[in-house]
Amino acid sequence: MKIFRFVAALFAAGIAAFTTMPSWLPKLPDGDRALIAYERGQRLARWSLGLPMPGEPDLAQLPERLAKAGVKEGAPILVRIFKSEFELELWMQRDGEFHRFATYPICRWSGRIGPKHREGDVQAPEGFYTVDQTALNPNSSWYRSFNLGYPNAFDRSHGRTGSFIMVHGGCASIGCFAMTNAQMQEIWQLVTAALQNGQKRFQVQVYPFRMSDEAMARYAGNPNIAFWKNLKEGNDLFQADGRPPKVSVCNGAYRFAPGDAGSTGDDSIDDKCTAEQAKS
Repeated sequence: MKIFRFVAALFAAGIAAFTTMPSWLPKLPDGDRALIAYERGQRLARWSLGLPMPGEPDLAQLPERLAKAGVKEGAPILVRIFKSEFELELWMQRDGEFHRFATYPICRWSGRIGPKHREGDVQAPEGFYTVDQTALNPNSSWYRSFNLGYPNAFDRSHGRTGSFIMVHGGCASIGCFAMTNAQMQEIWQLVTAALQNGQKRFQVQVYPFRMSDEAMARYAGNPNIAFWKNLKEGNDLFQADGRPPKVSVCNGAYRFAPGDAGSTGDDSIDDKCTAEQAKS
């Protein structure tokens, strides 16, 4: 009976993954579409059976994992999300730099790779966001949640619309990033501890895929490639030194600068240009 339920859930989820995507969005290579649909189906099936997500950290061993990583609950955090890989990374600061503490397999996200454009397009957004204490909802209908703050200054500069785009529990998504409740409990614990310990806001970087040169070459013909190249600038700065990049918006583009030593990445992301940027 359990096997039958698993197969039935997998089939239903796979069909849903294909039928809920709006046709006007840029098309992905067939292989990518099939893999994303397969992952959605597999993860929804595991959720329906009460099974952990593939590659999930040992959530019962949080104190031991913190000690092994040399970080303490309450340390500043940063979040990175990779849609194609179905992964949410939580980074924690140690000795002035951020180090990856955990990678959580995302249970579900909706739409395709590419940015969110408008309310109701079922797309999960891409870009750089910040989350402060006011964005937290401990009484969310999806267990617990925090609001990414979409549309941000960049999104608004392009006329993009939408609201209440969250990271939450419950493994269901219409434009959000849905985790399992157990994963969200751990994420919530570390998020709230960091904000209560003095971090004003934390940075969330949302990417379509891991921004390697190979991946960028593969998508060279995609209509979103210019936007993704812009995101890669911020990705590369962070990967170079483990510091959250300084982020602003100018002339409809993200502008990045290296983060300061010891920065927690808690600056807001505003639409502002330096005199030099305004000319470029």
